[in-house]
Amino acid sequence: MNIVLLEPEIPANTGNIGRTCVATGSDLHLIKPLGFSLDEKHLRRAGLDYWPKLKLHIYEDYKDFTDKNPGARMHYATTKGRNLYSEAHFEQDDYIMFGKESAGIPEEILVQHPDECIRIPMIGDIRSLNLGNSVAIVVYEALRQCNFEGMNLKGELHRLKWE
Repeated sequence: MNIVLLEPEIPANTGNIGRTCVATGSDLHLIKPLGFSLDEKHLRRAGLDYWPKLKLHIYEDYKDFTDKNPGARMHYATTKGRNLYSEAHFEQDDYIMFGKESAGIPEEILVQHPDECIRIPMIGDIRSLNLGNSVAIVVYEALRQCNFEGMNLKGELHRLKWE
């Protein structure tokens, strides 16, 4: 799976998402401009010691991303989407894009891909969920649809044994 963050602004969110990517075997794609430095301590703290294990790709802008990933099967996570994330059909190498925290994915991109825009349902007038939470919700649904391929499916106790 491939998680794409378009112009992320908050280092702690990106650090948490990086950790989720390592835990799920997903690649993280960051599209500039970034609202922080990649060596920022908040980014490292949120990603803990997982950050060096992250498969990270960085792009100068959206065009650079599309040029370097031609034919990518994209899903655009947006509060404006007409389709629920749980109704989307995900495949192992799909790309799931999330926009910056303050504005989401620009509508100029969304209108070009109406059928690939997905949303997480919410009640009332809530604008959005935390970016890290949104990524976790959608990526785990995508991985579930792919039968959690390559993932540990059974937990083990550290000191004791299950009976």
